[in-house]
Amino acid sequence: MTLARKFFILTITAVIVSVFNALPAFAQGLTVEQIMQDPKWIGSAPDNVHWSPDGRMIYFDWNPENADADSLYAFTIGGKSPEKVSIASRRAMADPEGDMNTAKTQMVYEKNGDIFILSLTDGTLRQITHTVDRESRPVFDLTGKMIFYQKDNNVYSHDIQTGATSQLTDFRSGTDNSGENEKKDPQQRWVSQQELSLMKVLRERKEENEAAKTQRDLLQPTRPSPYYFGKKNLQAVQISPGGKYVTFRLAQSPSGVVNTEVPAYVRESGYTEELRAYPKVGSPLTTSQSFLYDLTRDTVITISTDSLPGIYTLPAFLAEYGKSTEAKTARETQITSIHWSPSEEYAIAEVRALDFKDRWIARIDLQTGRLTTLDHQHDEAWIGGPGIPWFVGASAATGWLPDNQQFYFVSEATGYAHLYTVNVLSGEKKQITSGNYEVFNPQISRDGKSWYFTSSAVHPGERHFYKMPLSGGEAVKLTSMAGNNEVSLSPDEKYLAIRYSSGNKPWELFLQDNKPGAKPKQITHSLSGDFKAYPWREPEYITFEARDGATVHARLYKPNNPQKGGAAVIFVHGAGYLQNAHKWWSNYFREYMFHNLLADKGYTVLDIDYRASAGYGRDWRTAIYRHMGGKDLSDQIDGTKYLINNHGIDPERIGIYGGSYGGFITLMAMFTEPDVFAAGAALRPVTDWSHYHHQYTAAILNSPQDDSLAYVRSSPIYHAEGLKGALLICHGMIDTNVHFQDAVRLSQRLIELGKENWELAVYPMESHGFEEASSWTDEYKRILKLFERELNGRF
Repeated sequence: MTLARKFFILTITAVIVSVFNALPAFAQGLTVEQIMQDPKWIGSAPDNVHWSPDGRMIYFDWNPENADADSLYAFTIGGKSPEKVSIASRRAMADPEGDMNTAKTQMVYEKNGDIFILSLTDGTLRQITHTVDRESRPVFDLTGKMIFYQKDNNVYSHDIQTGATSQLTDFRSGTDNSGENEKKDPQQRWVSQQELSLMKVLRERKEENEAAKTQRDLLQPTRPSPYYFGKKNLQAVQISPGGKYVTFRLAQSPSGVVNTEVPAYVRESGYTEELRAYPKVGSPLTTSQSFLYDLTRDTVITISTDSLPGIYTLPAFLAEYGKSTEAKTARETQITSIHWSPSEEYAIAEVRALDFKDRWIARIDLQTGRLTTLDHQHDEAWIGGPGIPWFVGASAATGWLPDNQQFYFVSEATGYAHLYTVNVLSGEKKQITSGNYEVFNPQISRDGKSWYFTSSAVHPGERHFYKMPLSGGEAVKLTSMAGNNEVSLSPDEKYLAIRYSSGNKPWELFLQDNKPGAKPKQITHSLSGDFKAYPWREPEYITFEARDGATVHARLYKPNNPQKGGAAVIFVHGAGYLQNAHKWWSNYFREYMFHNLLADKGYTVLDIDYRASAGYGRDWRTAIYRHMGGKDLSDQIDGTKYLINNHGIDPERIGIYGGSYGGFITLMAMFTEPDVFAAGAALRPVTDWSHYHHQYTAAILNSPQDDSLAYVRSSPIYHAEGLKGALLICHGMIDTNVHFQDAVRLSQRLIELGKENWELAVYPMESHGFEEASSWTDEYKRILKLFERELNGRF
């Protein structure tokens, strides 16, 4: 070869290498390192979308500059592009969660612990409080002339015209020390009375002190009477719209509760520190009692739940253990929320049983505190579903109709979460929506004539925004883009701010006129060039039939050139009650990108909305009652049969992986169906449900002391002897959700069983949701290596 030819070849090679290196990263093929890096590389999705009170601007969190933290942006109606909101402007902004007066001319809100009133007509702002204490929860009264707010769990009023402020309640911890003589035992009282009868000076001084106190009391201004609540916790203080009543709850913390201590080994101090986590399921529960404080009568009334229907009936499963289903004492309940009618005439209590099986909606008698049941929802499994609170703190879709006599709520009475109304006087109920779909976030239009809500009527994996007459009837679909349309309605109801995404495109913000068929205008363009350089797959949305005839929805990722006898991976989403086989951008976006990587390497990936997933109604939601790892696992097994029969997958080359609940299912699959899966990666998995927390677990499996069978058949640690395939376990050591102890206890069990084909990867700096890109990268490189080795023999 001549020198000139060698020089030509070297030059061409250098050019090719230079061009190759200059291509976008993904043009060279996906790698774990690339897809698991800081998510900022994808772009900044708009979030926390809300309108200005006057409806002229849309505010949202966004970070197109890849700053250290999200910034606030605003888009002006009629404008061209979003603009960053300055720090000075942010300080002056009103809280979007403020309360408006009836005329919609003023809004009151709390910001940084102080109370402000904003005029919606001329934009003037008035600061009501300016203290180092925190004032919160401001609301207008019925007339709009008074503001109520809270400080230190007491209620105050502020007259907008005069500026006068009054304290309306005087809640105090501890006990009332007056009347000490009456609190003494009989022997002490006898001695005291004897002393007074014998000693004239003592009697005279006592009479003088009492007369002086009476005189001082007469000179005191009118104050609210102190109410002492002892050592209990004061919660849920709420004033009625007219200021006549205050409701509150007193909670009693149980004794003997042991919290889990989670050791943190890598800390700034250089010493091991203990992180406190929740007590285990079945531990004693906090109990509570709710009260109605009539300010006019200066009387506190107990709101009793003893008269609620079904409160004395124990759950049916106890009959299996030889226990009577007729309880002698009422089951424990909690009033989760109280809803006052805007006119203050009526108050509605939402009540739940602490065993999760009943929910009552009841009217409170304002004179006696007695409850009259308007709706009773019972489920032998557990109460739940969209807009239906599973536990205290969960949001409920409830409220009042404009007539002040009808109350709306969501119920799964027909098997799907639908909208209902009930007349609080007659008890007449009406179902507003119906069908084999679910309704989300209902709200009433400003003119009080229509409903707005989101539903899955088009497809379980789509969400659209609808408008419907208040009395029911045809629901008009206002959004048109296939995927998920998260709508924020403008205050004047002229526009829809839509946070939208599809299966292979992250969220963007759109603006649309509030009209069916209107074309949405895209406001944000968030994706980075690197992300757009790769042709991300739109998953195929498929269904298959389970062994019991049920239709299972799933996402399917296929290689570009699928081969018969290829390998497959089943992905199991976490949380249990969560939907992932939908047509929008997943919270599992890292896993979505990993599935593209697997498909590039020739794998077929199936992502199943197994039994207990969200989005498919009550029967689907509760199909795992008393047996986690039952139908939710058999759906995975039936998914493998679908892959084998329809896509030619080699039954000897199937793997499974998932995190949290998905990690639990992975363990159950590897232990109880060992001939189906050649390999499995269980990430932060629950290994023993008796070690998880109460609110989630007891709803599904009851308490371990009452239903031990449910825990034994549902917990992987009892089935570990079945392991055959290769198992990878990954767990963060400071996980305060699924404790690292779960992985440690299972490891000891596997050691004692003599199992060798498993490994445990630990992450000292990670809790349940990993934060560091290095941890994500390490974890998924191990998962990929496991599948490549066990399913493809490539390592």
